[in-house]
Amino acid sequence: MPAPSLRQKLEILADAAKYDASCASSGTSRRTSRGGRGIGSTEGMGICHSYAPDGRCISLLKILLTNSCIFDCAFCINRRSSSVRRARFTLDEVVRLTLGFYARNYIEGLFLSSGIIRSPDYTMAQLVLVAKTLRQVHDFRGYIHLKTIPDASPELVREAGLFADRLSINIELPTAQSLAALAPEKDAGRIEGSMAQLGTAIAEARDGRRRFRHAPRFAPAGQSTQMIVGADAADDLAILATADGLYRRHAMRRVYYSAYSPIPDASHSLPPAPPPLVREHRLYQADWMLRFYGFTLADLAAAAPGGRLPLDRDPKLAWALANRHLFPLDVNRAPRELLLRVPGLGPKVVGRILSSRRHRTLRFADLARLVASPAKVKPFVTTPDWRPTALLDRADPLAGPVAGPVEHPVERPRQLALFG
Repeated sequence: MPAPSLRQKLEILADAAKYDASCASSGTSRRTSRGGRGIGSTEGMGICHSYAPDGRCISLLKILLTNSCIFDCAFCINRRSSSVRRARFTLDEVVRLTLGFYARNYIEGLFLSSGIIRSPDYTMAQLVLVAKTLRQVHDFRGYIHLKTIPDASPELVREAGLFADRLSINIELPTAQSLAALAPEKDAGRIEGSMAQLGTAIAEARDGRRRFRHAPRFAPAGQSTQMIVGADAADDLAILATADGLYRRHAMRRVYYSAYSPIPDASHSLPPAPPPLVREHRLYQADWMLRFYGFTLADLAAAAPGGRLPLDRDPKLAWALANRHLFPLDVNRAPRELLLRVPGLGPKVVGRILSSRRHRTLRFADLARLVASPAKVKPFVTTPDWRPTALLDRADPLAGPVAGPVEHPVERPRQLALFG
């Protein structure tokens, strides 16, 4: 078989990279690995979106250096025993592709990962050399995200951080038992050890930059990781418990959740069908509740019977319905920590509410101007001109038309329009 052209390599290695969600958004089309094609976590082969430290959404060229691998992880399309077509970029090809797309304003940076070839140190050295060449030889100013290899030497990982904006190490599965069963050549303890070393290096570099203006930067966008959802029997609470631990122990910037994608000639230890893609989306919502809304794992347990988040509603609404006795909240009196638990209110909106109510008493029309969905908020709050007594007596205040009396008749026509 003739060697693939650069275009063919790009098709193969961009397609192979789509299963890594570490720089992508969730909630896109259903994907499958069967047949070697499919839609990954982002639309548009070879392009993904990430966020810079200043909050900008940026487009990245997302590719593997190679889809060959010495490991034989059961859940991976690029495993050693897979029959997929293999390809490998040279260092010069990756550099030329990145600079070419960047010059045409197609991308603002590079996401580079790789299968493990020869050894972890050899693979890591190749990834570092790409980033080093872009920065030092071509003065590349774009964003670079490098996937680091858990067993690579700390010296190589530290060198990677000098040239990359973000580094990531995939934890792969939520429990050490699942990793041992499905990826026996990987070790959960070594992966966490690498994360700890990387987290320490990032913290030290940030402290150095605060003390000395010209101190070298080191992975300023932090580190992230990815967990596969649905390849093992772990429930949603177990997955979130692992993520919560990673955030606390290693100051992880982001944990990504990737729904398991069926692969050709799969092991019998893997499920025959993928989980509902909405499960991935619910995990992201619950993740944000833990990180930004003050919820705990115990709170989420109340909204996740049997350890599974409900698929038919977001977990914040499920929690609110399970804790109906706390609502409705007075928008003009409730503390910040309780307002954050109202479905439809996020940290920015709550901040605006707290700021506005210092100067005036908020009525529902004022609140409606601040929120994206007044209908979502309305059953859980009170204002001087609104109290949703009838709605909170229902089994589900957002299901079906509104019935029963309301305290303020003037609000009834609007109420029917929103919920009928």
